[in-house]
Amino acid sequence: MEQIEYRIKERTRKIQLPTNLGFGNIFTDHVLEMDYSKEKGWNNPVIKPLENIAMHPATMFIHYGQAIFEGLKAYKTVNGDVVIFRPEDHFKRLNISAKRICIPEIDVKFMINALKELVNIERDWIPETQGESLYIRPFIYGSDPFLGVNPASSYKLIILLSPVGAYYPEGFRPIKILVQDEYVRSVRKGLGECKTPANYAASLLAGHEAMQKGFTQVLWLDGVTQRYIEEVGTMNIFINLKDEIVAPKLNGSILPGITRKTVIQLLKEWNMNIVERDITINEVMEKYDSGDILGIFGSGTAAVISSIGWLTYKDKNMVINKGEPGKLAIKLFDKITSIQYGIQADDHDWILNIDNKEVEVN
Repeated sequence: MEQIEYRIKERTRKIQLPTNLGFGNIFTDHVLEMDYSKEKGWNNPVIKPLENIAMHPATMFIHYGQAIFEGLKAYKTVNGDVVIFRPEDHFKRLNISAKRICIPEIDVKFMINALKELVNIERDWIPETQGESLYIRPFIYGSDPFLGVNPASSYKLIILLSPVGAYYPEGFRPIKILVQDEYVRSVRKGLGECKTPANYAASLLAGHEAMQKGFTQVLWLDGVTQRYIEEVGTMNIFINLKDEIVAPKLNGSILPGITRKTVIQLLKEWNMNIVERDITINEVMEKYDSGDILGIFGSGTAAVISSIGWLTYKDKNMVINKGEPGKLAIKLFDKITSIQYGIQADDHDWILNIDNKEVEVN
């Protein structure tokens, strides 16, 4: 891989982040960009000022959706270090999506070290308040100007950075979830396990209708029988029963979440009975009626852990743990965020300090 070219613009102002950062509204000064061609492979890596993308109206991904992305975060720890949470796992998952969408895979080691360079240049954009972070959005799209249903022959990779606020600015509050049985998002062997725009476009209408009814997100059922629960709109889901904690097993239509992977590892270390298996919505209702549900929660990069206080399916409204945050959800949230912000030691090799020497990849 070529050496990174640096086109860094001089910063003539002190960065002043607003009190209410929100999510995805503010962007840093620079991006990482890289090209792919069949002749050169991935080439021309450059860190340059953020600017609008100029493209031909026939650029292939606009018409045929050949694009993928990831979402991860950098944090400023209590000691002032700048760290990234599980970047290797995220770039490996980007390659899984790439393979499914016929996009050339990237060199994970190179991308991690290039990301370290970009985040270091933009480190002054990282909020210092716990709960806030720097959101990292790598994405790749087919860039050929050609109207034809084929994989592109050239691609563009960009990493965009955005300082984001706390997901729970007013405290760790449970959310309301509507079980979706009118639409399906994905089917096994489809795109459900990929982070690709089409996967999210399929969820927009159901999510919009749920919000109009007062719900935060929807819980998707499987796309064939609509009996088995799969995942929430932007989160994997866990059902905390009295005798086990159930994570719907990965089946090709569920995103293999990095936070999901983190939660499962922690639960095993805590000697809790975490089981990855199929679970129907009828079983969830039966467990609720028998008093066997101790809590339901979701996991994802944005919120880390979300406690679910209300779950509605058809005409059945289930109030989980009296609408209060579950103890296990709080414990997981505290543990993971404590590692991310350097309050607790990282004993799992999840944290990458950007000031460390060049990384190795397993």
